[in-house]
Amino acid sequence: MERPVRSAYPLVRPRSRRLDCLGIPVDCVDSSQILDFMAEVIARGHQAVILNVNVNLANLAARQPWLKAYFQQGHLVFCDGDGIRWGLRILGFRPPPKVTYNELLWDIARWSSERGFSLYFLGARPGVAERAADKLRACHPHLRVLGTHHGYFEKEGRENDAVVAEINRLRPDVLLVCFGMPAQERWVRDNSPRLAVHALMTGGAALDYGAGVARTTPRWIKHLQLEWLFRFSLEPARLFSRYIIGNPLFIGRVLAERFRMAWSP
Repeated sequence: MERPVRSAYPLVRPRSRRLDCLGIPVDCVDSSQILDFMAEVIARGHQAVILNVNVNLANLAARQPWLKAYFQQGHLVFCDGDGIRWGLRILGFRPPPKVTYNELLWDIARWSSERGFSLYFLGARPGVAERAADKLRACHPHLRVLGTHHGYFEKEGRENDAVVAEINRLRPDVLLVCFGMPAQERWVRDNSPRLAVHALMTGGAALDYGAGVARTTPRWIKHLQLEWLFRFSLEPARLFSRYIIGNPLFIGRVLAERFRMAWSP
């Protein structure tokens, strides 16, 4: 089997002037600024890890110190939830816009098609990544998706090495990793040093949205900032802990931090 090569791409520096949400950096960027950042990384021949933060991630990071530490090293971290925006407001910040993958994925497809950049999709159930690639190509015929692979493989050992070797053989400009939190962040942390990829992105359910497997939130519900409630209504058993328990827990942590900030010398 081909041995995975180490990436020859130097790392970029994390963005400056970041907001702090419970120890997690949040960059003030919208979707176009994310794409501009990636274009610059690719043009300079560098490598960057681009992460997204929402309330679920913030709660996971509070229990898993390695996750918070990894986000603090992220080269760009964008806001992927209304809850984070509310938390930043409570902490006294002006929050950046929310950027979600059910829209960002299509922006990436258009951008990469226009600029000639290449993509690789990694994650979701077997067949989903291929369906997402096909749907995106239907809208953007010149889109270069060099390869896809499902997320149901051993994340260590020979099977993982084979996936890394395949990605390095193709050398895509952008790798989208969709395993769910925090498995996708752990995989990128462990494998990015040996990946010949310029931009590594963690995408959660992005491929499910791209393939049409997951239902997108109606715009009027997004306008009311109740996307979490819509998702909970679709899968109440699976998402009960994340939303019904997790949301108040996050707000409690934010209020405690605000109180500490107000009373610290």
